[in-house]
Amino acid sequence: MNLLWTSDALVAAMDGRPLGHLPRGVSGISIDSRSLQPGDAFFAIRGETMDGHDFATAAVKAGAVLLVVSEEKLPALGRLTAPMIVVPDVLEALEKLGIAARDRAQARIVAVTGSVGKTSTKEALRHGLSAVGSVHASAASFNNHWGVPLTLARMPAECDYAVFEIGMNHENEIRPLVKMVRPHVAIVTSIAPAHLGHFNSMDDIARAKAEIFEGLEPGGTALLNRDDGRFRLLDELARQAGVKKVIGYGENAKAQVRLTNFVLHADHSIMTADVDGQEVAAKIGAPGRHVVQNVLAVLGTAKLVDADVARVALAMGDLVPERGRGRRHKLRLPGGTFTLIDESYNANPASMKAAMSLLEATPVEPGARRIAVLGDMLELGDHSSRLHGALADLIAKTSTDLVFLAGPEMRALADRLPEEFPAEHRANGEELRLVLMQAIRPGDVVMVKASKSIGFAKLVDALMERFPEAAGNATQHG
Repeated sequence: MNLLWTSDALVAAMDGRPLGHLPRGVSGISIDSRSLQPGDAFFAIRGETMDGHDFATAAVKAGAVLLVVSEEKLPALGRLTAPMIVVPDVLEALEKLGIAARDRAQARIVAVTGSVGKTSTKEALRHGLSAVGSVHASAASFNNHWGVPLTLARMPAECDYAVFEIGMNHENEIRPLVKMVRPHVAIVTSIAPAHLGHFNSMDDIARAKAEIFEGLEPGGTALLNRDDGRFRLLDELARQAGVKKVIGYGENAKAQVRLTNFVLHADHSIMTADVDGQEVAAKIGAPGRHVVQNVLAVLGTAKLVDADVARVALAMGDLVPERGRGRRHKLRLPGGTFTLIDESYNANPASMKAAMSLLEATPVEPGARRIAVLGDMLELGDHSSRLHGALADLIAKTSTDLVFLAGPEMRALADRLPEEFPAEHRANGEELRLVLMQAIRPGDVVMVKASKSIGFAKLVDALMERFPEAAGNATQHG
């Protein structure tokens, strides 16, 4: 078994109390008994709705060789005889372990934040840097107060690069996380009205994102979207935080990582860029203008961490979208096939625009239709009705033929659409499901988009269960 941590190192890092006969070490770190792998240490974190201590027995049955538990919960674990490290607070112990992992790391560290594109950029970085070295990166969107220390604790000592996503819903959430990560490069993808319900203005969102600069290593670089309307504010905030090197990427003529040309296709893109004086060409396996922007950040990062930029660019050719973030499926129904674009992971006004652009760029057969299936965008506060209604203007600029809407906030969009525009509104995704399934015809392109908790991933699953993958087109990635 390859050890991620020895037990002695775990005890020392967490200042814990060993109980029982500890194994020589552990091969992984887990906080979920359902995904735990044999050889892992299980950290019994207490969350808002569940307590990991309740799953300690399940973790042992799943193969955990060590439990990290809190002192106050020890009596409740009864007759459980598994080896343990006992600590005052399990989440704090995980944070300490994450900090120890960062202290021992030799990797070049990258942190990514922004209103949209965080996870897609992180995954593109993982993919691209893997062509030139070993990469550790956060799973899924593990970007919060437990996801970041968990990702740190899982970081091998010997990896070449590590990529961390750092998110927030409120101010002062990024600050403690980035001080654990201590990146060499800090990326801000964009500022958009995501979580606007928790802030007074877009400038306040930018200020909260700018907390990422406070954790940069001495001599580190801030990599900012030069095309974003709040670049100047972010540039100023970075310099106030003591960052001496700020690099811009985008189409702007002043960007040091500058897009010089691009061609968008339905299932890929072609781009050229000037990366700090180096001309670089890339084919990108995932479609969309927003993906081109993400790849610019990847190429800029590659340059900053002294990676082979050309090899990283070449790797972009087989980049594929993650589930819920633009992944495409060719599905079979009587009389032919249709294309499903799965954008079900999240939604805000900026990502809605990007998703509608993907739908618009996808060709349809004669007589077939572009169908947008849209659910509520959450956390927009008092701006919600206005921002949902404004999607009518976005839709009007596209060739969308039919719109299906679900959720109370989408009522504002339904009311704004012209009476003659084909649209259906239902209370939720479940009520929309049967209507949508009956409406799809051969050749159609169906794009599904909503905030994650609306549950449109279930709608995507239902479509894929009802309509099987077309032969030879299983899980088309674009």
